[in-house]
Amino acid sequence: MNRDDFQRWSGAGLARVEAALERWVAPDAPASLGEAMRYSVLDGGKRLRPLLVLAGREAVAPFDHGVPGAGSEALCAGLDDAALRAACAVELIHAYSLVHDDMPCMDNDVLRRGKPTVHVRFGEAGALLAGDALQALAFELLVPEGAPVPAAVQATLCRRLARAAGHAGMAGGQAIDLASVGLALTEEQLRRMHRLKTGALLEASVMMGASCGAAPAAALAALQRYGAALGLAFQVVDDILDVTADSATLGKTAGKDAAQDKPTYVSLLGLERSRAHARALRDEALQALAASGLERTAALGALAHMVIDRSC
Repeated sequence: MNRDDFQRWSGAGLARVEAALERWVAPDAPASLGEAMRYSVLDGGKRLRPLLVLAGREAVAPFDHGVPGAGSEALCAGLDDAALRAACAVELIHAYSLVHDDMPCMDNDVLRRGKPTVHVRFGEAGALLAGDALQALAFELLVPEGAPVPAAVQATLCRRLARAAGHAGMAGGQAIDLASVGLALTEEQLRRMHRLKTGALLEASVMMGASCGAAPAAALAALQRYGAALGLAFQVVDDILDVTADSATLGKTAGKDAAQDKPTYVSLLGLERSRAHARALRDEALQALAASGLERTAALGALAHMVIDRSC
């Protein structure tokens, strides 16, 4: 997929996601809760995770006939809707994690996506409630009433997202991160922390999209390898950008990891070895796509390049 084709594909996908988020993130929540939720989610971010969901769905769409009860156009449209809901749900989980991570009890940051963080704008209690509400809404979106999507697909989406967000994923990685300030981690320890804190949700994004279909087991395993490699590559690049980009470019406080004495790939490997490692992970992801046997993986391949091209 060339750059122009990718821009058209991603532009169309982002338009669907933004419209759905605008519709589903309720402005009518009590007091200022709705405003804080929408402030957290709308008009900001790269939307990488939603794009990975949509690309994963695209890769398995030719296998819709294998979904139990398939055969109708309504079910195929329902699977597309399930993927859009999954794309929005994973973005809501990502947004809630950023709201909580930025709070004084965590990273105590004042800038996110180029604007004041949620606790600065709405207070700590408002930020806590907004994050809680976004997390709950994510799972509500995955199980809509009357949807022509098999219950097993809805359950799989919920399970994948819950695991990626909980102690075996993002929350567990954040716990390791907080406990590792000032410590000299080995590369294996650092890899485990990043696979949980950042990689798990990115990998789950791919697999949630792939769950909206019925691809062969070998293809799904290859997509999971792609997601795992891409997820780690994303965090390596984040570590690089923390020391090479300014706050205006990042949309968040630059140099924060070094200032807080957090272990990163750059502090462990150095800048050039970190860049080389990110490129190697990208190649690993692309090799997994090639081994998947799936024909519609161009968008997934372009997303792998996009992650690395941010700094390498």
